[in-house]
Amino acid sequence: MSRIAYYRVSTGDQSVEAQRQALGGGFDKEFADEGVSGTTPAASRPGFARLLSYVREGDTIYVYALDRLGRDALDVQATVRRLLGMGVTLDVLGLGPIGRGVGELIVAVLAQIADMERERIKERCDSGRAAARASLEATGRTHRGKVSLGRPKAADAAEVAAWRREHNATIPATMAHFGISRATVARYCAT
Repeated sequence: MSRIAYYRVSTGDQSVEAQRQALGGGFDKEFADEGVSGTTPAASRPGFARLLSYVREGDTIYVYALDRLGRDALDVQATVRRLLGMGVTLDVLGLGPIGRGVGELIVAVLAQIADMERERIKERCDSGRAAARASLEATGRTHRGKVSLGRPKAADAAEVAAWRREHNATIPATMAHFGISRATVARYCAT
């Protein structure tokens, strides 16, 4: 009977450390998916797939919150049923162990809320992008004062390419000179 932790964060700049701290540690095994959206089916995530291969009857899986299993209500419910069917206990921080019957009902409600929140996040992002586009067209700047949509350019592509040619520089030298990544140098100098 193993104590297993599962952590998930949606973006690469987030960390699972807050979840790890909240769950308290002392686990026999930990699995994580970092930079993986909750809309990706649980079984398709690399960390969760490894967890499914590892887990055995009698094990307990600990998660920080139900939405760490996913943000698609049907997938979360199917995942919980699959785990319960394998004889695995799912323990959600603040809820405790999830069992058949009432536990599944609670999961269904909370999974639906997570799914609804995902839709609200998408709506807010779409609304923000629309406001940025409208403001950019009207004033030449987004509603946040940027001069373009998306991330700002790391450097001027033409300047990077010209400097690299003039100095017959390697990619690492160009990276160091401009403080940009290998991929950015390669992209800027591809033409």
